[in-house]
Amino acid sequence: MMDKTVCTPEDAVAGIFDGATVMIGGFGVAGQPVELIDALIFGGAADLTVVSNNAGNGESGLAALLGEGRVRKIICSFPRQADSWVFDALYRAGKIELELVPQGNLVARIQAAGAGLGAVFTPTGHGTLLAAGKETRQIDGRHYVLEYPIRADFALIKALRGDRWGNLVYRKSARNFGPVMAAAAAVTIAQVGEVVPLGAIDPEAVVTPGIFVQRVVAIAGAAARRPG
Repeated sequence: MMDKTVCTPEDAVAGIFDGATVMIGGFGVAGQPVELIDALIFGGAADLTVVSNNAGNGESGLAALLGEGRVRKIICSFPRQADSWVFDALYRAGKIELELVPQGNLVARIQAAGAGLGAVFTPTGHGTLLAAGKETRQIDGRHYVLEYPIRADFALIKALRGDRWGNLVYRKSARNFGPVMAAAAAVTIAQVGEVVPLGAIDPEAVVTPGIFVQRVVAIAGAAARRPG
């Protein structure tokens, strides 16, 4: 009997190694797998490359991971906002590397990895510093920039509920990057508000099929305490 559930967040993130590339879901705090991030901090992995939409909020979750000095590089779309002081201080001190990627390109590159594509051409960024040193091409009269897939060793995502096979459904906008990241990582780890019996999720409602998920951990009350 296939059962991808694990007992604790610490069990879920076991094996994340120094130097790993880790995708972390969430649009700000919505859909951010905070308990998995806390377990990652506890586990001690360092020199990480993190792929996320933001660079952390306040001093919890992703910001706490940055504050612990565990992240060597972050690939994201919105590194600065009103409460991103942890990242801001690290970047100004030269203690973290930033790869800035427009949000649409970030999603497209992650999707390309999940689809097994070698690269994608996108018009976003053409003629700007973000296209410096990259191949460009004119297609049907429009200029494009060649962008390569973003793959990860691990993805940490948050869903509303899942079953023991790893099928997932999300809560509204907390869905955000979860589905595309799940397909682009070698190991996808999902924290869910509850694990339901097989068959309790209508197959037509499944957003992330279990084939893309390797570990599921239930965090009781997590959905109620935080957005998503």
